Amino acid sequence: MSVGSATSVLHNLFLKTQKVPFQAGFEHLSFKNNSITRVIARKSSLRNEFGRAASDTYLISRLSFVLLKFLGIGYRWISKLVALAFYAVFLMPGFLQVGYFYFTDKRVYRSIIYGPKPRNRLDIYLPENLNSPKPVIVFVTGGAWIIGYKAWGALLGLQLVEKDVIVVCLDYRNFPQGTLSDMVEDAMQGISFICNNITDFGGDPTRLYLAGQSAGSHIAACALIEQAIRGIEITESSYNELESKQVDLTWKASQFKGFFGISGCYNLPSLVDHFNQRGLYHSLFVSIVGGEECLPWFSPELRVRNLSTIAEACLPHMYLFHGTNDYSIPCGASESFAEVLASIGAKVTTRFYDGKTHTDIFLQDPLRGGNNQLIADILDVVHAGDEIAQANDALSKPRRLVPEFLLQMARNVSPF
Repeated sequence: MSVGSATSVLHNLFLKTQKVPFQAGFEHLSFKNNSITRVIARKSSLRNEFGRAASDTYLISRLSFVLLKFLGIGYRWISKLVALAFYAVFLMPGFLQVGYFYFTDKRVYRSIIYGPKPRNRLDIYLPENLNSPKPVIVFVTGGAWIIGYKAWGALLGLQLVEKDVIVVCLDYRNFPQGTLSDMVEDAMQGISFICNNITDFGGDPTRLYLAGQSAGSHIAACALIEQAIRGIEITESSYNELESKQVDLTWKASQFKGFFGISGCYNLPSLVDHFNQRGLYHSLFVSIVGGEECLPWFSPELRVRNLSTIAEACLPHMYLFHGTNDYSIPCGASESFAEVLASIGAKVTTRFYDGKTHTDIFLQDPLRGGNNQLIADILDVVHAGDEIAQANDALSKPRRLVPEFLLQMARNVSPF
């Protein structure tokens, strides 16, 4: 792929994001007496469910073989696969409880269609009390651009929905089903859907937040920065220029009050060698991105420089969270991004958690129950100025889901 084609990919990406109405046969929510009446239409018959399961199984099998062609037989990824299996076993008591919540709780609305492409689905976690509009966090899950899935946000959804926050978890195409441009395109489409429809779910459009963890933080940041750049181009372009480009922004970066980047990476060229040493081999990573020449284009830290001195007006407040003992993505990634953001006048706040690893702040700590510093920091922002909500946040603490000895064993074998 040439540099010109990379530019074309990014330009076309935004022409594809358009408002998608609610899908008949999925979730429909309507207001009645200041509360949402939940009317759930069954999505398919048992026969269709079996057909869909068979189709998904075939797709996963086919994509697994494609992925194996990229991976080959390497000791790093094999050792990480084994470590991942042990890691999952040690945390299984918590995963089972979160899974039960995900599949049975009436506050969880799963697999709502937001776009026409494969895996264009999202989950919405709605608080029980919707008598007034609630703050909304749109969350893009991580997974090394390969194993991301919307259900990975269930633990975050469980903890925040208890605090009267609406959580939306986006699914998107992973590699090898799609490259990074497809992932960002999907995120753009999902964000557009939420920005244009969230009031129908009881959300407050003036309190929208975009968040992501790990690779999800990178994808979300790519979408946000590019949309901000497109917004500037529209402001500076004439009507005829816009007509010729067929530009139609269905959401603005400035619609969000804040961006929560959790353990994210924002400068891909600087991390290629690090990822290679960690088992995400160079050839595989370049294939995920779409070519060596695309690395800068999908690096928010490099692209944000195009926002110049008007960044404060077109970007939300950027909150970057990172553990100091993160070996998957060093905390320097957030430090460097924060410095660049500050240099162009953007509002940026960093929070580094001493001794925490890549998964501590997002998985092990929430599964431990009690005080969770990441959740507390997010709620401090989301509920700023709301004394009643802040008082409720301080009253109840999540219960423990996994015994401490299992958490320590999981931490010791974590491939992340």
